[in-house]
Amino acid sequence: MTSTAPPWPRLRNIGSVQLMTQLGTELGLTVPQCLQDTGLDVMTLADGQAEVTADQELQVVGNLLANLPDQPLLGLLAGRRYQLSRYGIWGYALLSSASLGEALEMGLRYLDLTFAFCRIQAREDAGRRWLVIDDRWIEPRLRFFLLLRDSSAIIRIHRELTGLRQPFKSVRLALPAPPDALISAYTEAYGCTPQFDAAETLLELDPVLLARGLPGDNPAIRQACEQQCRQLLQRYRARDGLAGRVRELLLEGGSALPDMTSVAARLHLTERTLRRRLGQEQTGFRQLQEETREALAEELLRLPGLSLDEVAQRLGYGEVSNFVHAFRRWKGMTPKQFMRSREG
Repeated sequence: MTSTAPPWPRLRNIGSVQLMTQLGTELGLTVPQCLQDTGLDVMTLADGQAEVTADQELQVVGNLLANLPDQPLLGLLAGRRYQLSRYGIWGYALLSSASLGEALEMGLRYLDLTFAFCRIQAREDAGRRWLVIDDRWIEPRLRFFLLLRDSSAIIRIHRELTGLRQPFKSVRLALPAPPDALISAYTEAYGCTPQFDAAETLLELDPVLLARGLPGDNPAIRQACEQQCRQLLQRYRARDGLAGRVRELLLEGGSALPDMTSVAARLHLTERTLRRRLGQEQTGFRQLQEETREALAEELLRLPGLSLDEVAQRLGYGEVSNFVHAFRRWKGMTPKQFMRSREG
């Protein structure tokens, strides 16, 4: 891998892990084999709203490859499972687009809401238009699988949008040619026989198809979907980077929030460096502490049997009045009003 940080978000929906675990079990693996060393279990897997880290998903990929070494088409088998409905609001945004070109633009704009590890961008070259599938950030041992998975998933999505078996004019893969016996599987997956050993992986777009209207065209739904995509992407990005790691460490401390000295030590940084780097992410340690206190306050107020005194003490407030003042600043209401609103 390159020395730069990977460009994909650290957090993602669990849907892709679910799909790959299903694939693994259908090919004879157990769920524990698929989830080995991920920290995930069957209960987490059953929660469609759960989030996993990119590293956890990559571990699942590694587990599949380690336990299924005699499956040369594993990436293609995985890619065809990624139908639009599995992408949640991102998929609905594409389905409600006016044209394939608009859907493509929408999809690329919110690419980080997908399960792709390859980076995808549009390019125009000598009058021809392409989707470029870039795998440079992926660990070499996982690259073959993920390049096939992500590129064939794109084909699956475009087939759903267009209803066409061959939604791209041509396909070039930066992979060695497979044995002749497997060529037909590639042709089926991509709708045409790819050119192998290419310098980069390219899917050639058809300008006529890009201008074609889509049956699900609905401006109102599209606008609502894009707004949700924007909010979801902002939430993911807010939890990435150093600020996201600081939030995690603050939450790990429970109600006894650690101070800046202990957090900096956990991150192997000086306080000065921590302060500077948080500033680069447009936040600060005190702001993150306040956000964490606010989140914990909501959780504690939902617990039965805790008095306001106890909640205030657990959050580090010496006086209940200080806690009430802070809570009113966060929520525009008192803790008692908040609890009554939750009961209603």
